[in-house]
Amino acid sequence: MTNTYYEKDISTINTKTLQIPNDIKPLNIVSLFSGAGGMDLGFIGDFKFLDEYYDGNPYNIVFANDIFKQAADIYEYNFKHKVETTSITDLDLNEHLPNIDVDVVLGGFPCQTFSYSGKRSGLSDPRGQLYMQMIRVLKHYKPKIFIAENVDGIRNSKKNNVGANVDQSALDTILEDFDESGYDVQYRILNSANFGVPQIRKRVIIMGIRKDLGSVEDQFYPMPTNDQFGNETGNKWLTAKDGIDDLWENIDATVIPNHTFRDYSKAKFYPGKKMQGNNRIFPDRPAPTIRAEHHGNIEAHYRYSKEEEDVTGWRRLSVRECARLQSFPDSFNFVASASSSYKAIGNAVPPVMAWHIARAVFHTLDKLGLIEFNKQKLNG
Repeated sequence: MTNTYYEKDISTINTKTLQIPNDIKPLNIVSLFSGAGGMDLGFIGDFKFLDEYYDGNPYNIVFANDIFKQAADIYEYNFKHKVETTSITDLDLNEHLPNIDVDVVLGGFPCQTFSYSGKRSGLSDPRGQLYMQMIRVLKHYKPKIFIAENVDGIRNSKKNNVGANVDQSALDTILEDFDESGYDVQYRILNSANFGVPQIRKRVIIMGIRKDLGSVEDQFYPMPTNDQFGNETGNKWLTAKDGIDDLWENIDATVIPNHTFRDYSKAKFYPGKKMQGNNRIFPDRPAPTIRAEHHGNIEAHYRYSKEEEDVTGWRRLSVRECARLQSFPDSFNFVASASSSYKAIGNAVPPVMAWHIARAVFHTLDKLGLIEFNKQKLNG
């Protein structure tokens, strides 16, 4: 049954041209594994990235949860919204979560156990089973729709100890469990570069609609806005140079947060050695995936201050440069140490890609007649 949930027909929507009325009753969101809030920022919208404005969306975050305290601090500073830092496994759904109708649940459950760059313990690692906590919340609120996100490596991770078929991928096991919780589910691999983010970042995006409301045939994913050469969309992928070149000369400029001499890793480069941390990004292509667990070995800038081969003239990417490559707006301040900020950025969903997902979710619910208007319009 591998890829059963992927092979179903998919509908897409041009999210850039989608018109959303301004008199919509906001949809309530419960955000799990919220991190610094990349997914949440995309759903809320109303931000600017690389001179393009991303309209506000009719969503309201009513609850956010993450155990990573520094990421929660970043979230609270930027969203002015409290984050519950109790471990999701210890959440009392009646005590900690608000007693309110919830329309959407979001959750990028931990990916390290499925990542190609990790030990790949899959479902045999307790972190690999935390999606069950998301299901616990789904059963509690019964939202109209949910979005779950994880790394591409989840598709061929097969280590598990939860009684599933040993030949079945972790993703198929997870999708079956979501299905059994009352949701018609499917997934797609979305690459952030295809949505105007100057970074190659492929992620599994699971969408589930409550079975009494619709099916996968009613679901829409966002239509790509960019492609590698611009042949399909008319827009080429943005490059690392497009994303961060203006920042090189502005290191330590007080008008740009998270871009000072304190805001980049000083981990040593080793001349002539091919090893993690001795890499520079390329200016003429999207950046590689910004990682959370780089242990200080974040990639170096493509520019240099001495001879190209002289690593003493290289500089690692600053926190702000990593944030740019993840499509966070410059107004989003990472109020944590550089190491914690790097981790929070690396764990995040690119806000611009999340914005497109949010618009597709809205369109899905709208086509099903599940969008409400404010009372003043109903009475008018």
